[in-house]
Amino acid sequence: MGQTARVSTFAWIAVGSLAAWLWLLLCQGFFWRTDVRLPARREPRAWPSVCVVVPARDEAAVLPESLPSLLTQDYPGRAEVFLVDDDSSDGTGDLARELAARYGGLPLTVRSPGEPPAGWTGKLWAVRHGIDLARAREPEYLLLTDADIAHAPDSLRQLVAAAGTGGFDAVSLMARLRVESPWERLVVPAFVYFFAQLYPFRRIGKKGTRTAAAAGGCVLLRADAAERARIPDAIRHAVIDDVALARAVKGGGGHIWLGLADRVDSVRPYPKLHDLWRMVSRSAYAQLRHNPLLLAGTVAGLALVYLVPPVALIAGTAAGDPATAVTGGLAWLVMAGTYLPMLRYYRQPLWLAPLLPFTAFLYLLMTVDSAVQHYRGRGAAWKGRTYTRPDAVPDEG
Repeated sequence: MGQTARVSTFAWIAVGSLAAWLWLLLCQGFFWRTDVRLPARREPRAWPSVCVVVPARDEAAVLPESLPSLLTQDYPGRAEVFLVDDDSSDGTGDLARELAARYGGLPLTVRSPGEPPAGWTGKLWAVRHGIDLARAREPEYLLLTDADIAHAPDSLRQLVAAAGTGGFDAVSLMARLRVESPWERLVVPAFVYFFAQLYPFRRIGKKGTRTAAAAGGCVLLRADAAERARIPDAIRHAVIDDVALARAVKGGGGHIWLGLADRVDSVRPYPKLHDLWRMVSRSAYAQLRHNPLLLAGTVAGLALVYLVPPVALIAGTAAGDPATAVTGGLAWLVMAGTYLPMLRYYRQPLWLAPLLPFTAFLYLLMTVDSAVQHYRGRGAAWKGRTYTRPDAVPDEG
């Protein structure tokens, strides 16, 4: 009798998981679709001026793959690159100058802002320094891009055309992350999938919606919109600075857009689980505003949505409870089905889709570890710097 009651209770939990997946499938902005790409665009009669700002700290390993792609942009208008060397110890600034001398192309200015003052993260302080340098040129647009991002030759041209055609104040592309090692194949597509689930791209681009997000690796921003939103001063305490930037611009009445990139790629490797774990756990708890209740709710939600379906299928089958098994199996099927488009986008084998519960469990552990590190008072480490303030954690740059 007790066993029947327990199985019956778990069956209802499985029903709740299936209901959650049906809601996510139909009512969460079709987050699982990967067809939100750079919107329709037409070339302007006169190309506006653009300044490219690249914050960089200890990026000598990736600059040879990324910086030449910026310097050799096929852009008909006036454009200039400002690389802000954030106190690197690996010769990042000197290497950038060598690459500019070798490849030519767009003018390159390399500057160092010095140590950030209290209340500023290193990356945002570097961004501010770069924007201040750029404003002396009075550009119409700013392209904020990370030092590990490689752009197709017409990337800047396409971004500017899309912003002008759509009347966008900010156009951002989620760069295609590297997926070469086994752990990258398992974790990276899920990272973008979870991001899109939190911030459905279709809602971001619609006026009147509150959903706002950007991908910090590639953001084209109107210079006047940046001034109105006080970027980056207004977000200097932000943990997730790209999302904070988008909220500031959209909150000030700006029109923003975010989509998946076709030819904008991150060249930064995350070959080991430890590397990916550090990337996620560094800011996961900050995403929850360091709130224990939100952490508990997130853990419970991840368990219900991602872990219950396979457990229900296995437990229901073992216990001879077809209702639990079928309900869990259907929820797992919907889950895997929504993950397939992202796997196709990343050109990964589709058999990885049923493994999404395992990947979600890893993310659950990363989030809990992020909270543990926070309460141990270790702060968040980023490229040799430790930030003890809970609101002073930069994104990966």
